Amino acid sequence: MTTLADRLRAAGCVFAEEESVLLSAAADGDQLERLVRRRIAGEPLEQLLGWAEFAGLRIEVAQGVFVPRRRTELLVDLALEHAGSGTVIVELCCGVGAVAAALLERLPGAVVHAADVDPAATVVAARNLRGRGRVWQGDLYAALPDDLRGAVGVIVANAPYVPTGEIGLMPPEARDHEARIALDGGPDGLDVQRRIAAAAGRWLTPRGVVVLETSRRQAPASVRLLAEAGFRASAVTDDERAATAVVAVRESRGAPAGPRDRG
Repeated sequence: MTTLADRLRAAGCVFAEEESVLLSAAADGDQLERLVRRRIAGEPLEQLLGWAEFAGLRIEVAQGVFVPRRRTELLVDLALEHAGSGTVIVELCCGVGAVAAALLERLPGAVVHAADVDPAATVVAARNLRGRGRVWQGDLYAALPDDLRGAVGVIVANAPYVPTGEIGLMPPEARDHEARIALDGGPDGLDVQRRIAAAAGRWLTPRGVVVLETSRRQAPASVRLLAEAGFRASAVTDDERAATAVVAVRESRGAPAGPRDRG
């Protein structure tokens, strides 16, 4: 007899056994069958379940929004290295606020703000932060209140960094079911990162830090654009999570640091 896992495996679901358990726990009968058919048709598992696991938390997601990836957990780790109780942290391009929620969980004394241009995502982000942080809707820094200028200790962002011409090469789960604005980084994938870097100095404290997700291939360019904006920048890789990020310290002294590895 064909099992649910068999059907999912035949549709190309790599983790068919795990997905079958999660879907069966979420629904039964006709509702389960509807979910299975939607999954087989290519909808992201997380959007069907209504949540994604991230940094040990169950983060709410919704149809059409960007689903947080495990690799983005590296941003949480790096931001925590530069934050303490009372640090003002801003997550730009926050999506559903996964990074902000994880930071609040691990550093309850932090003052956390999250912003995104997508109103559908910020509605979900507000639910994930549960009133412990502020969520703003708007285009990068334009979304933030003016009283944060010069007061931010850490800016963290998983800005869209897929080159426009490579969107079509992404898995259907992403390109067909997540907001394109959360994926498309412009011709070289770095348009939004440039904008973040260019204006970061006006919002950060004198020793403030920027933490950006990027790809291993794009890391040298990401480091360079932050260095050109007046930061000491270095790339960090985490092989276990297939993650790459850039950490940039607002500091005028010394040459930009070289890349380092984790894992």
